[in-house]
Amino acid sequence: MKARLRRIGSWIADRAGLEPIFRFLKEYKVPPELGRTKKGWFWVLGQALVFVFLAQVVTGTGLAMKYIPSPVHAWDSLQFLNNEVMWGGFVRALHYFGASAMVVLVFAHMARIVITGSYKFPRELNWITGVVLLFLVLAMAFTGQLLRWDHHGVATVDVAASILGRFPLVGPWLMEIVLSGQTVGGATLSRFFALHVIVFPLLIVAMIGVHLYLALANGVSEPPKAGRPVDPATYRSWYERHKEEGNTRFFPDVAWREVAFALLVYAVIFGLAFFLGPKGPGAPPDPTFTEQVPRPDWYFLWLYTLIWYKPAALDAVVLVWFPLLVFPALMLLPLLFGTGERAPSRRPWAVVAVGGAFVIWATLTAFGLRPHWIPNFDTDPVPAAMLAGAPPEVHAGAAVFYERGCQYCHVAYDRGGDYGPDLNQSVARLSREEMTVRIMMGIGNMPAYAHILSASEVDNVLAYIYWAAERRARPAEERDAPGASDAAEREAAEPGREGPP
Repeated sequence: MKARLRRIGSWIADRAGLEPIFRFLKEYKVPPELGRTKKGWFWVLGQALVFVFLAQVVTGTGLAMKYIPSPVHAWDSLQFLNNEVMWGGFVRALHYFGASAMVVLVFAHMARIVITGSYKFPRELNWITGVVLLFLVLAMAFTGQLLRWDHHGVATVDVAASILGRFPLVGPWLMEIVLSGQTVGGATLSRFFALHVIVFPLLIVAMIGVHLYLALANGVSEPPKAGRPVDPATYRSWYERHKEEGNTRFFPDVAWREVAFALLVYAVIFGLAFFLGPKGPGAPPDPTFTEQVPRPDWYFLWLYTLIWYKPAALDAVVLVWFPLLVFPALMLLPLLFGTGERAPSRRPWAVVAVGGAFVIWATLTAFGLRPHWIPNFDTDPVPAAMLAGAPPEVHAGAAVFYERGCQYCHVAYDRGGDYGPDLNQSVARLSREEMTVRIMMGIGNMPAYAHILSASEVDNVLAYIYWAAERRARPAEERDAPGASDAAEREAAEPGREGPP
């Protein structure tokens, strides 16, 4: 059987003219460090990205057979895939986590290249094509969000279009190109579907082809060594001698590592897809639905957070000049720093730049996972058991506090949103009269409740706030003990008191 398969493979290779390619790959030599030292494991990220992209093509093709790119049917077709099609939800999950893996791998690959100086002579074009691939991968991830046709996807595209609209001269034109009109609609969905399943995949295939050709033509970069700078006058001849002396071939000395790592990545994607399931779709897009905060997929959360955190005076810098300058800055990197030392120990700025970028990205992403600048509509009311022994007005105040939406923005008794100040701290610095004025008149982004709450409801809310502050100030064992509410809590709720003792 094995001999027969070998004959069939040889026949196909001969008729298709693949023998010269196989021979070239079999005889292709690489720096010996990649096959003989553990450093070679840092050189497997690029090929893993190719393997994941191939998997994305397979899963994406399967999804495209059932997906309907229409505002009327897109959301329902994904629900049908999730719940009715055999393995449909699993394939969707594979596609989502595959997209996440592509984003992680492309950034990790570029970080490795910056740290090891692999963008230097003669591999400047390798880096430039890699930058193009980076933006194509991000474009694929971005367009895929809208295809879910849910509240989050539509809002993300709205925000992105508004950012593009700020660009000087061409802003309105770019905005109309992205939206296929003035607002997100059926034409936008059709355009994003075409970009996601046809245009961007073909461009990625083309750029991967060019990138791999350049990698073979210029040779795979060797691990850097301090005191061995890149000199264009001598580097090529030294590199060829280094490869010949090492006599390490890509296949099988290095290829097995790349296949092993790709299989590991596949295993992680399969595991995440199996245990976590598909992403969405969330609630259908509805501009009147305000109790769901739109947010992009995790790989764009850093930008989402940056947009919210930036001072108003820096709007132009963050939304216009930062995006405009990132692409040319990356493109110019090998042209400005294409020679000299490659070792990280001789280029600490590279390590600091990559490490600093990662810390900033991780911090912004972490804040974006639970943004405090938006109301927390998922907060739950205080259970009755936690109010055991409290006066009736405290029970009534807790109910009003939740039902009127106060708890969406404020914390009282360890639960609530972060959009407004923690009321346990407010009662320590404001008198009861000042608290009453702020509730009735509003302040900043807080609306006035004078025409929303009755006088008795305001008194009950204040009774609950002061009771919660006094209760929270106690040690945890006293606070959580059964029957812990006592006369002190009743005193804290009395109208005449200005705050907890």
